[in-house]
Amino acid sequence: QVQLVESGGGLVQAGGSLRLSCAASGRTASFYTMGWFRQTPGKEREFVAGVHYDGKNTEYANSVKGRFTISKDHAKNTVYLQMDSLKPEDTAVYYCADHLVINVDGRWAAEYWGQGTQVTVST
Repeated sequence: QVQLVESGGGLVQAGGSLRLSCAASGRTASFYTMGWFRQTPGKEREFVAGVHYDGKNTEYANSVKGRFTISKDHAKNTVYLQMDSLKPEDTAVYYCADHLVINVDGRWAAEYWGQGTQVTVST
């Protein structure tokens, strides 16, 4: 059973930065894509970023391209999300995810989820 534990959320002013971490345990294979999603009240959970098993190929939602960077430390089995130039609309609960796939409708989905960490960006 894969377990994901996020850390690093908090309150930051617009234009500031935060770094989220996600430590994974219980993974039986390393060749899956990991990533981050976010959700605000009343809205569906949306894909933010993903990193392929090789740690080199990455994917980003258009809304965060150029501002967020996802990375992976294989030795620590940890995925990071560096968030710069944060905007109030980035406010959400951020979820780490493992075993990401793209559904037939082109949307990202995941098999395993962390508990979520709150990110709040003030004006």
